[in-house]
Amino acid sequence: MFETARFEARQQLPGAVALAIGISVFAGMMIAIAPGILAEVDLEALTAQLPPQMVAAFSLSVIGTIEGFIALELYEFVWLLGLGIYVAYQGAGDIADDIEAGRMDMVLSAPVSRGQVVLEKFLALWTPMLVVNAVVFAVVFAGTRLIDDPIAVTDLLAVHALSIPYLLCCGALGVFASVAAPRRVVAEGAAVGILVGTFLIEAVTIGTDAEWLASVAPMQYYDPVAILTASEYDLWGAGILLAGTAVLLLASRQWFERRDI
Repeated sequence: MFETARFEARQQLPGAVALAIGISVFAGMMIAIAPGILAEVDLEALTAQLPPQMVAAFSLSVIGTIEGFIALELYEFVWLLGLGIYVAYQGAGDIADDIEAGRMDMVLSAPVSRGQVVLEKFLALWTPMLVVNAVVFAVVFAGTRLIDDPIAVTDLLAVHALSIPYLLCCGALGVFASVAAPRRVVAEGAAVGILVGTFLIEAVTIGTDAEWLASVAPMQYYDPVAILTASEYDLWGAGILLAGTAVLLLASRQWFERRDI
């Protein structure tokens, strides 16, 4: 069992390692320049000149600490948007690509159900999630200690652990797009477009009467800034993301079982 998951995980490992190295280099650069920026730039005066809605949307009021700086520069954008898009993109390409290339007929000729194929394709997405989380955690943990301005280890662990439900939801969104779209490029575009669109919706509606629209955004339920700057762990939000993941996977399974390939 789980031969498909193991095969797909091995296929994703090189990309996951490359991504982990890339994000780690970026994290190391941000940690290296943080002391100079925090000491020499009056960030409070800078944010005071910006529109209040922009400051609230991107939590710029906390940028004056190492926790706030790293949360905004690394986790708020690279993690929420960049890594989320990567996982969704990978999930969107798997099943749609096999169907488009004619490989799915061969996969289903083995004693495996369509529902199991969906599940195993999804399980393979744990590879980039775990590899990137482990490597970047180590870099941020060690880097902030090297500059003698360490981030609390419990908060750092929490920001990585609570990112897993968020990334799982992104991956499940990609899998759903993969079984619903007619071609791989459409599936990948839909998954990426939905994540970018919901990210923008959350950013532009904060503090407005339309703020309720942000409830459809997965990033609404994972706030790395609050975790690192205020030690606020949104377990309820993590539960909502896991529930959303389950719903998307069930919908993907039902759709794929009825789809003509």
